[in-house]
Formats: sequence, structure tokens, C-alpha cells
Amino acid sequence: MDPRTNPFAPGAGTPPPELAGREHLLEKASIAVDRLAGKLNSRGMVFYGLRGVGKTVLLQQMRLNASADGYVTVPMEAPENRSLPSILLPALRATVIKNSTGAAAKAKFRDLLGVLASFANAVKAKYDDVEVVLDVAPTAGIADSGDLESDLCSLFSELGRIAADQATVVAIYIDELQYVSELELAALISALHQISQERLPVTLFAAGLPQLLGQLGKAKSYAERLFDFQEIGSLERAAAADALTIPARQQSVEFDSRALDHILDETKCYPYFIQEWGQHAWQIAPTSPITLVDAQATTESAIAHLDSSFFRVRFDRLTPQEKRYMRAMAELGPGAHRSGDVAEVLSRSVQSLGPCRSSLIRKGMAYSASHGDIAFTVPLFEGFMKRTMDLVID
Repeated sequence: MDPRTNPFAPGAGTPPPELAGREHLLEKASIAVDRLAGKLNSRGMVFYGLRGVGKTVLLQQMRLNASADGYVTVPMEAPENRSLPSILLPALRATVIKNSTGAAAKAKFRDLLGVLASFANAVKAKYDDVEVVLDVAPTAGIADSGDLESDLCSLFSELGRIAADQATVVAIYIDELQYVSELELAALISALHQISQERLPVTLFAAGLPQLLGQLGKAKSYAERLFDFQEIGSLERAAAADALTIPARQQSVEFDSRALDHILDETKCYPYFIQEWGQHAWQIAPTSPITLVDAQATTESAIAHLDSSFFRVRFDRLTPQEKRYMRAMAELGPGAHRSGDVAEVLSRSVQSLGPCRSSLIRKGMAYSASHGDIAFTVPLFEGFMKRTMDLVID
């Protein structure tokens, strides 16, 4: 079939041609922002789940919807080993400049740039990765104490007051929030809590790996009451089928029922893998309909591609000890396992493997679903580990 019309789009944060099965979450986000605009109480939303379940795409679509409705949106991503101020300041600066239209708005947002300058000067002394430069005079006495929690509260309050004055909502979107440190998470939660109490129209939508839920609760115990937490997992089977068949049908291509069932079984209905299998099926099948034989060849091709890219990139970040630990996890099969069981496979003590386990969690390669448990953050990774390396016991 013509590769120029292949509709499937596997990629990091790449929107799929059919965003199936997430409509209810998009509607909840829209309601949350509209309630704030109507001066009603509303909670921000936090999405957590494994790699490849579509958290980034979902967050992006929520932001696009809010922008289309006329609200102010602030997108950002939290990379590893970067401070919250270093990603927050440039995003807010860009947002302020973008929304400084009209004489009244310009005056208001110019005042906010002065507060941002004060905040930047205060945090530069503590965070050496803050590089933003603001060519305005700092506003003395606001957000310049040097205490991150206090200053972030002041900054968000000013932002909220300007949003209220302009009859709009400021929605902040942060992806990969699990990489923000506990101290900085505490400051962020505290600032959002304060503006919630002040009934100011600023809110947060965030996404991260499963450990984010525990991180937020540890940073501030009241976080669970401040946000609407939503676990994002694999799609319902009907929605997963739609993600494959609707884009194909739009190009006059069909999947026969056995081919469709095979792909859904192999991908476990994870959104990213559905896109991979769909793309490879299109490349392999000579004509429509895509048959079971085509789908079986697709599985072989898709797994080989994932092994050399999606899985390999993550594998190559691991130390030799971390690779052995994850290979032992794979030996136990999919799902969460007790750390003691992993240690037993390696003939080691749990205590001796503690630093390795912690490092894997920090890197986002594993998470602890409950105390003493460990699981992969990447679906189907146990199969890759078995294909890639033998179990080594030292």
C-alpha cells in the first residue's frame, strides 16, 4: 500500500490520527477550566501512568482545547536534572509577552514582567540553571525573598489577579512532573493551594510516571485534595480497535477481524504500540484488507523495530548492575514484583540492591506500586530484556 498515505504516527508525544478512548478525560479538563472561568471551585488534574499510554498527547490536546476556548495556556516539560524555576520562568515570560495585547493588558502584563524579574533575581542565587533574562526593572518586595515556596505563592497570586482582571483563566501544563524535586513540588503545590483559597483563576494540569502520585503526597499531604488524579492505562479493547480501524478506513483500508484481534492481543491495547503495529501493518500488507498473515509478519517487524529504538534507547541508559537488576525483574514476568523476589533471583540481599533499585526509579525506568514492590515503567519491557541479555548472577 502507498506509504505516502500511511496514517499511523508512532512517536514521542506525536498525536495519533484517532485519539480514541480519552474523550471523557478531555471533557473533564474542559469542565474544570470553564468552572474556574465562571468563578467556581475547580481542581487541577494530574495524569499518571506508564510510558506509551498517551499522557503527553492527552496533555497537549487539553492545552489546545483550552487555547481554542480563549484561555491562557502555559506549556512546559520537566527534564531530568533541571530545577522548576529554570523551566517555569521562560514559559511564563513567553506567555506574558504573547498575551500583552491591547493597552490595558500591556500595562497589566508589564507589571507581571517586573514580578518575574524579581523572582528570577531571587532564585538565581540558589538555582544555577536559571538563565532567563528580563529587560525590565524588578518589582521590589514581591516574589523576591529567596524562599521558593513564599516567592512562588506571590508570583502565582499576581498571575491570578491579572487573569481575573482580564476575565480569563491561566492553565499551566507540565509534562514529566516526576522529575521535579520534592522541595520544588512542595513549593508548587503550596502556591496552587494558596490561589485556590483566594479563588484566583490559575490551575495546573500535569502528567508523569506512576511514582508521581506518591511524590506529590509526600511533598504536601493535602495534594490529594487539591488535584483530580487520573490513572492513564491501556485502552479499552473497543477504543483500541477504533484507533486502528478508523484512520485506516479513512484511506479505504480495512483490517479483517482475525488480524485486528492479533494486533490488539500483541500490543495489549497500549496506544503507542497500536501506532507502531498500525504503521508496520500498512507497510507490510500488499493490499486491503490487512490479513492475519500480514498481522503476524507485522508483529515480527514491529518488535524488531522497537528493540532497536524505543526499548534500546532506555536500555542504553542503564549501568551494568541496573541491567542485571531489570533482567531479574523480567525473569519474574510482567507486572509488579516484590523487591525481595528480585534479590532472590540475583542471589543478593535486598539491602545490597537498594541503591540500584532507587537509581532505576530516579531514572524513570521502574516504579514502586506499593511499599516493597517494583515494576517496569515501560510496557512489554520484560520481553525485550529477555531477548536482549541472558540472566547473569554475580
